[in-house]
Amino acid sequence: MSAQTILPVEELEPLAPEREAPRVVFAESKRPGFCSLQPEKTLSGSKIEALRWGLPKFTQSLCPECTSLVEARLFEENGKVWMEKTCAAHGYFRDLYYGDVKLYHKMERWHFGDGVGLANPAVSDATRCPSQCGLCSMHTSHTGLANVDLTNRCNLTCPVCFANANTAGQVYEPSFADVRRMLQALRNERPVAGRVVQFSGGEPTVYPRFLDACRLAKEMGFTHIQAATNGILLADPEFARQAKDAGLTTLYLQFDGCHDSVYQRIRGRALLETKMRVVENCRQTGMKIVLVPTIVRGLNDHEIGAIVRTAVDNADVISGITFQPVAFTGRLNRHELAAKRFTQSDVAKQVAAQSGYTDAYHDWFPLACVTPFSMLISALKGEQTVHLSCHPHCSLGTYLFVHEATRTAVPITRFVDVGGMLQDIYELAQKAEKSRFHLWSKIKVWNSLQRHFHKEFAPPGLDFQKFIQTLQGFTDKKLGRNGMDGTYTYRAILVSAMHFMDSYNYDVERVKRCVIHYAAPNGLLYPFCAYNSGPCFRERIEKKYSVPLAELSAACD
Repeated sequence: MSAQTILPVEELEPLAPEREAPRVVFAESKRPGFCSLQPEKTLSGSKIEALRWGLPKFTQSLCPECTSLVEARLFEENGKVWMEKTCAAHGYFRDLYYGDVKLYHKMERWHFGDGVGLANPAVSDATRCPSQCGLCSMHTSHTGLANVDLTNRCNLTCPVCFANANTAGQVYEPSFADVRRMLQALRNERPVAGRVVQFSGGEPTVYPRFLDACRLAKEMGFTHIQAATNGILLADPEFARQAKDAGLTTLYLQFDGCHDSVYQRIRGRALLETKMRVVENCRQTGMKIVLVPTIVRGLNDHEIGAIVRTAVDNADVISGITFQPVAFTGRLNRHELAAKRFTQSDVAKQVAAQSGYTDAYHDWFPLACVTPFSMLISALKGEQTVHLSCHPHCSLGTYLFVHEATRTAVPITRFVDVGGMLQDIYELAQKAEKSRFHLWSKIKVWNSLQRHFHKEFAPPGLDFQKFIQTLQGFTDKKLGRNGMDGTYTYRAILVSAMHFMDSYNYDVERVKRCVIHYAAPNGLLYPFCAYNSGPCFRERIEKKYSVPLAELSAACD
């Protein structure tokens, strides 16, 4: 361990953005000889083409005009990563793929190999991605988070939304029997049944049987039941209580900034007071919140630091932030695209610059880096659990550990050698798969990780035992965020960025590894970036299962 600056723990507080925070720096490179195990085939027998690392390289993408499959080249230029491609019919396109090449390469270093998909894919003989979704035999990941759209109606009209009845000209609202069918498709996944469902839309809370849908999901065995919501109805304390009683555990709360001027521009009305009432209602009911800001360059990217500080100040309720750089699903001219494009690495840099909590390069890892942890949990439990084996460029994130009394936020990388711990967990998981562990052996496995934990740099009250219990709580509802009182776990906020693709920056290799899936009334499952962009299965599904808006309006008159 080498340290740039060593300070007593009480002095390790967030500094002003213009000052560099003192921190311990652990080695980030993988140990010599360390490698991940790359499976050759999915469980259903399709060959897995391993990801190619480094730059330049070629991948498959789509033409933004006609969505035809085209070859694309990824390359570095001026410290950034760009994608270029040419469609025979519509010509040459170029777009910013990743805003910082150094972070791009780091995300690749912490990928631990692909998953093996489903044993029972709906499409068993697929040969072409992304046009043969279902999920198909070529898909390498099972569902980490499932979306079930309950309606495309909404009590807002946001221009950045994927689904809007007013724009679509039709109302998509599945019957309750359809909802049951969609949930059952997720529970039928093998070898890992879907267990985390997010009701979405439109605005899911305006669905007439929203509370019944929450109850149904709970009855069917989903352990985490979430709603992607603008919060308008949940600002009512009684409705929030009813939702909690019905089984709702987490709100993915649309939260674009800390000033009403932002909401006026993005959502069309002042909403900040409404958002903060939702926070208080969740505090009273015990539900948790993940803030979900849609970030548009030049519009609200200056609000990133304030959003992070709001989460830290409410860490008893807010367990995460998922920054979502806007995806451009409509046609844009090239100047507008260049002016508004915001990437994951831009999020990392702005969190550091505006909040002072993190370092733009040291603290961030891809979401897929948690794969060793879930592998170890599976091996010790003797049963399959969810593995987030997504593409390393789908997301990045870091954890802030927050002392409840002082609201001091410390990134996990300040007191844990994250890279060394991940490597050890990965190797322990490989050994554990081949052994039968008694309780004492399991305790020894966890304790073996203690050498990566440095209490002198941790926030007050966080020891190794509570740290390990907190890690387990991220995946185990009995230990974790829902109803968490701090007895066994510590307040922690996942600060992440997830950039959903559009046809300008589409990468088919990412779609094959997607862990966020949509369930549709036809009983099939679709990767997020195939459902909402690219081939855009959403349009086909909603057209088939919708009623024209004019017809519905006439019936109501």
